[in-house]
Amino acid sequence: MLFERPEAGRRAVLLHIEMQGRENPERGEFAELAYSAQITVVDTLTVRRDVPHPKWFVGSGKVDELSQALRVAGADLVLINHDLSPGQQRNLEQALDSRLITRTELILTIFADRARSHEGQLQVELAQLKHAQTRLVRGWTHLDRQKGGIGLRGAGEKQIELDQRLLGERVKATERRLLDVQRRREQNRRQKKRQGVPTVSFVGYTNAGKSSLFNALTNAAVYAEDLLFATLDPTSRRVTVPGTGEIVLTDTVGFVSALPPTLVEAFKATLEEVVRSDLLLHIVDAADPHWRHRIGQVEEVLKEIGAQEVRSLLVMNKADLLSKDEQAQFKDALLVSATEGTGMTELLGQIATALGVHAPHCVKVPVGDGETRAWLYRSGAVLDETLLTDGSVKLTVQADDRLLGQIRQRHNIELEVRAGSHVGT
Repeated sequence: MLFERPEAGRRAVLLHIEMQGRENPERGEFAELAYSAQITVVDTLTVRRDVPHPKWFVGSGKVDELSQALRVAGADLVLINHDLSPGQQRNLEQALDSRLITRTELILTIFADRARSHEGQLQVELAQLKHAQTRLVRGWTHLDRQKGGIGLRGAGEKQIELDQRLLGERVKATERRLLDVQRRREQNRRQKKRQGVPTVSFVGYTNAGKSSLFNALTNAAVYAEDLLFATLDPTSRRVTVPGTGEIVLTDTVGFVSALPPTLVEAFKATLEEVVRSDLLLHIVDAADPHWRHRIGQVEEVLKEIGAQEVRSLLVMNKADLLSKDEQAQFKDALLVSATEGTGMTELLGQIATALGVHAPHCVKVPVGDGETRAWLYRSGAVLDETLLTDGSVKLTVQADDRLLGQIRQRHNIELEVRAGSHVGT
């Protein structure tokens, strides 16, 4: 522990700050973050400011109001929907005699609780360490004291300098370990590319139903719950798409407004899965009244990580929560329901089209070549089959460039565009 802070329980007063002339994090979203962290919000206060108060960020009147709200509600924790300077956080905690958790710290707490894989835990640890480094500047008064100790410090080194050095060493060690994991991930990625297997990644605002949709398409059992950041560790599964054959679907961490930069940086390796994808499925909660705004926020994050040029499909999820009239507003969009399993066939068809599936072709399979016939059926490309008089089989298939190339390479296979069809994507 770098500094002494009040103990915190699970009952909290939420302080929502709206800075004039700025885009502020949403109050409702912050309450959902608290719920995801299993914290009970017993009261909510809102304050509007033009500029932060230099000592507490908020004014003395709001400090008194917060203190009273904590006493009345029997709470011992303040969640503040903003980031404070180390000095402001220390002063406010001292004035309230209660633990204060900022927006960034709350998100870091949730990530630390949810990370299950070795890579995910390393990424969260790195984000926490880098955040801690920012709290050592003019933050905690005890760090100004000199501290002795053989082998711990250089001559005249202050406690704050020692802590900075130790933190820096831990950051470098964690980065080295994470780099090893990233190299293995890159090797796996290159292997998939050599095999010619397209990668399709799920992206979207947190709690849009990405994991539920992933499970519906792959028959997987990825953890899915009505919580923000229910999924942190990316999960990949192979699934057969008609006309394309096997593809790799990857479920990724959800985005949120004002995602802390330390998390974006720490999860860079995971987010590279998005950047290197052949196609993105942008999953949107159609029942969210702010869905248009959510789309914009996700697009901003995609731009930030360099994925804005990757092809994407917009998928409106949770159709089961909409009335017929509400569904009508999405008539030009792909509307699905992961819960009820509706729209899955249409979604797979859209994926195939986006990956470049061409107009139907005819394939003549020679007599006795049951292996090729079975292989084509496994690819999901076969639309129709006709038995010819010479005993051979004529299959009508719909495939992308990769699968068409594989068909052409097989011995004695004839391939022609079906009459009345035109090649195109």
